[in-house]
Amino acid sequence: MEVTALKNDLDLEAVGEAMHRFLVELYPICRSITGEGVRETLRRIRQHIPLDIHEVPTGTPVFDWTIPREWNIRDAYIKDPAGNRVVDFRSHNLHVLGYSVPVKATMTLAQLKEHLFTSPEHPDWIPYRTSYYKEQWGFCLSQRQRDALDGQPPDTEYEVCIDSTLEAGHLTYGESLVPGARSDEILISCHVCHPSLANDNLSGIALATYLAERLSQCTLRYSYRLVFAPGTIGAIAWLARNEGHLDRIRSGLVLACVGDAAPSSYKKSRQGDAEIDHAVEHVLTHSGDEYALLEFSPYGYDERQYGSPGFNLPVGCLMRSPPGAFPEYHTSADGPDLVRPTYLADSLNKLVAVLEVLEHNVGYRNLKPKCEPQLGKYGLYGALGGKAEGRVPELAMLWVLNYSDGAHSLLDIARKAGIPFAHIKRAADALHEAGLLEALVD
Repeated sequence: MEVTALKNDLDLEAVGEAMHRFLVELYPICRSITGEGVRETLRRIRQHIPLDIHEVPTGTPVFDWTIPREWNIRDAYIKDPAGNRVVDFRSHNLHVLGYSVPVKATMTLAQLKEHLFTSPEHPDWIPYRTSYYKEQWGFCLSQRQRDALDGQPPDTEYEVCIDSTLEAGHLTYGESLVPGARSDEILISCHVCHPSLANDNLSGIALATYLAERLSQCTLRYSYRLVFAPGTIGAIAWLARNEGHLDRIRSGLVLACVGDAAPSSYKKSRQGDAEIDHAVEHVLTHSGDEYALLEFSPYGYDERQYGSPGFNLPVGCLMRSPPGAFPEYHTSADGPDLVRPTYLADSLNKLVAVLEVLEHNVGYRNLKPKCEPQLGKYGLYGALGGKAEGRVPELAMLWVLNYSDGAHSLLDIARKAGIPFAHIKRAADALHEAGLLEALVD
């Protein structure tokens, strides 16, 4: 089967702009681990790609966890004695502590202060705070807003309203399958539980959506399963509902924080030396850009769920800035302006390059393994050697011939040779066409 080159006719500039527009469209929606915000986000994604939307009822056991009650919010505010909204959910949905229980009360400033959260080190930013599994309520506000309140007498009374519901409902996640020639799958996952936070993780949602669009236009070796789920509990629910089919996952990537200006970074899978780890490292090494490789740790995004010891799936995490490594992380400063189309496009370009490696990473057997074949006799030496610009392809052929022993894949050879995978792949194609290699059954 001839696999489509995923980068053919890929207009990175145009796609980068399109991904950023989609991010801007999703930005105002108030998302959480459950609720209408997640459903609306998935409906917007479904306007671009086929998407099955799954509902898991409250109270459903998923391993050691239980699906929580569903949270929805319509409005929230703090009003001063004159009736002015000094904190207003309608101006920014980070103003409410995520999963706040409903409240409607009048209280003194002294009483209210127990429910206020700020980031003093960034006085103009609203922090993102949640309380998913402990019932409480609160407001997040900038330190400047808090300072203005602190300037009032402690017995000043404020009207406090959080118009929310916390009741039996569902957890919602989306799933899109792009079929390939094989039933073996590459898993692509991103979380959809964050409210108005652009890099974390609307950038991952946009990248996954436009990757699925691209994949659907190609002839593929592998099938691709894209999961859009709330962080932690969503991935746990997906794993619980798909436990009997996880043997189909050949490799996987979690996408998060892929739109800021930092160099690309990759957190390895728990296995550490899986095919996906080698493929990403190889692509980043030959990208010509700075990059960072991070060892696996049981902290971060949902790679820690996919890589939990009971599953140990080969799933890493592709990012630019890791979580907590940029000052805007989990604050209102993580807005659409932090994410730029050129960085989204660069992340897509590297992601597609990784998938190209996985798609074409096969093994061959040298049919003339006793000493080097006389390449000129097969029309290969004159075609690929002699000139300075031909030395790398000729060297690639020698590496492919030497290590096509049934024990090494093309990626293995590219890593040993320190030669870009594309050169190794072209050399293998030429040698195979000349009858010097036979493809191994995968």
